[in-house]
Amino acid sequence: MAEIGSFALLLALALSVYTFVAGIVALAFQKQTPQPAPQSGSQITHRSGASASVNDSSLVALLRRGSERIGETARRAGIATFAAVFLAAVVLVLCAFRDDFSIAYIFHHSNRDLSGPYKFAVLWSGQEGSLLFWSLLLAAYGFVLRLRYKTDPRLFAYASVVLAGVQIFFLMLVNFAANPFGILEGPLRPDGSGLNPLLQYPEMVIHPPMLYLGYVGFTVPFAFALGALIMKYPGEKWIHITRRWTMVTWAFLTCGVFLGAHWAYSVLGWGGYWGWDPVENASLMPWLTGTAFLHSVMMQEKRGMLKMWNMWLVFATFWLAILGTFLTRSGIISSVHAFAQSSIGGWFAWFLALSFVVFVFFFFKNKSHLISEHKLESLMSRESSFLFNNLLFVLLCFTVLWGTWFPKISELVQGNKVTVGGPFYNRVAIPVALLLLILTAIGPLLAWRKTSLESLKRNFLWPTVGAIAVAIFLMLTPQKWGAPFGLKPWQDIAYFYSLMAIGLSVLVTLTVASEFYRGGRVISKHTGQNMFASMVQLTHRNTRRYGGYIVHFGVVVVIIGFAGSAFNQDKEMEMKSGDKLTIGAYTLVCRSSTEDDNPNYFSQWAILDVYKGGKQIDAMTPERRFYHASQQTSTMPFIRSTLNEDLYLVFEGVNQDNGRPILRAHLNPLVMWVWMGVWIILGGTILALVPNAPAPVRVPAPARLQQQAQPAPVATGD
Repeated sequence: MAEIGSFALLLALALSVYTFVAGIVALAFQKQTPQPAPQSGSQITHRSGASASVNDSSLVALLRRGSERIGETARRAGIATFAAVFLAAVVLVLCAFRDDFSIAYIFHHSNRDLSGPYKFAVLWSGQEGSLLFWSLLLAAYGFVLRLRYKTDPRLFAYASVVLAGVQIFFLMLVNFAANPFGILEGPLRPDGSGLNPLLQYPEMVIHPPMLYLGYVGFTVPFAFALGALIMKYPGEKWIHITRRWTMVTWAFLTCGVFLGAHWAYSVLGWGGYWGWDPVENASLMPWLTGTAFLHSVMMQEKRGMLKMWNMWLVFATFWLAILGTFLTRSGIISSVHAFAQSSIGGWFAWFLALSFVVFVFFFFKNKSHLISEHKLESLMSRESSFLFNNLLFVLLCFTVLWGTWFPKISELVQGNKVTVGGPFYNRVAIPVALLLLILTAIGPLLAWRKTSLESLKRNFLWPTVGAIAVAIFLMLTPQKWGAPFGLKPWQDIAYFYSLMAIGLSVLVTLTVASEFYRGGRVISKHTGQNMFASMVQLTHRNTRRYGGYIVHFGVVVVIIGFAGSAFNQDKEMEMKSGDKLTIGAYTLVCRSSTEDDNPNYFSQWAILDVYKGGKQIDAMTPERRFYHASQQTSTMPFIRSTLNEDLYLVFEGVNQDNGRPILRAHLNPLVMWVWMGVWIILGGTILALVPNAPAPVRVPAPARLQQQAQPAPVATGD
């Protein structure tokens, strides 16, 4: 089986190289081949002249047909690349299910007693397999792209060549630097080393695929953008072609980032879901620039502006996705999420440098093609809101990039490694997020080119009043949502930021609601439908716009969830049977502790009764596991979630001196709002991908009916 997998990877590399080289040759011939001579040239009366014209036309046609055939073989080779990589991936998964521990990768990342879903997840659980999975997803994206080439054959041919170039790099890695089919040398342990315990959680079966679909997917809009830049593609058609690619990819990346946060919350046992870990940052950076690109590309579509900016944004998103992969695989940083240190970091460094040089070369060579057609006319316009929005996203991305690399930079400059933590990021991220909320509220109320101050006041007044009213209510009743009683916003910066975040979230919600209401009211007035049906019809007529508003509302819900983290509480205690621990409104009573053993792991857990208001409302069983194959330990927190707060309980171990279990309890307000907001974001994205419903066709009434509808003439006397 290993031989089949290795052969499939070599074949895929050969096919990708052919796709790349033949594609370049075909495009070069098409570029240099002149257009066929007019047919009237063959009708020249002079015999020698006619013969020359016919011969020239025949040669041009022959060269053109030859280049088209070469291009077609390149396209088919790209399609075949997917089949070869898919075969290699299937072979690796089959080897995992067959417990073929002669393959080093299977031995180190699986074991005989591992359950089926986790054996399937072996495909991406280790370095070699994850690179193969990356190659598979890239080949799948290329497969779809090459099947849809008739949309614009020449532009798709350029994009296909760019994709093939990226594919060659990853296939070189899995063939020569990180081969997943390497044979294990030396004596074998019959049961394998086992999957990393942190990965043995249901979400890890879907979190990495979603994240990789986002990472890899941004290669497609980058390929189209670079292709359009090289060929000086006229107009913005490449943006229309890639809009859905970009939105789908962004949705995958969004899902992957938040699934990772939920995994960290549910498995790592520290009570939080985002710790500004370097690998978390690696996934956040392309998400930030990708979000900025989705916003600013509308300016290029509507007004022909920010063409250079958009080129750099789409390149930065692709480049940061590769950089994130470099961070997790080079060993240059330390993270619970990172793979083991290896030598392939150098490969990624060279590829990052090469891709940067290639992009910069073509950018400066053809930047005259990217001159904006219009200029910013007013600060009170939708263009300005998009521009400020982009600047804030890029500022936040730069902050995350700087903080992630600062330990390495400080080590190179000072000789000692200085690590920055959450406070550093929060000092920039929180104010920037609040400014983005303000822009999200104002943006829908602004018109293109210029908005009158009176119009802005009229549309912004009631949402502002509502947001201020909610903020005052929260300030007067802090204990209702987790803040200490009597605390004032100016006394605690975290309380102030949380109050601001919720107030601005209400502002965004009201502006979004007002957009739906105003549009629905117009339709209701003309059709006589009720308001709900009118708003549904409004949404169907412009799914992209109103789907975007729903995405904004989802972001608001997520921000409200983030705001609750300012009032997290935690307590730790050794507890024997009958001991009590009080946190917030909850009292935890330890009933007992017990243990169990199965072929995969040995487990210990505590059983605690949960009381609130003097009544038992639940029983919680936090768990701690010791995995036999890997000889590693992990925690399985027990989380009781409500719309208001999460009660989060961790079994941290047993005191070896007295045998008492050590338990840590966390009370985290509003966490469920984060996960609900993600579902709303994904729902809005799906809606924005749906084509607009056709506008109702107004058919003029027949002439006879029009005459009947006219009033009868009034008789008048002479």
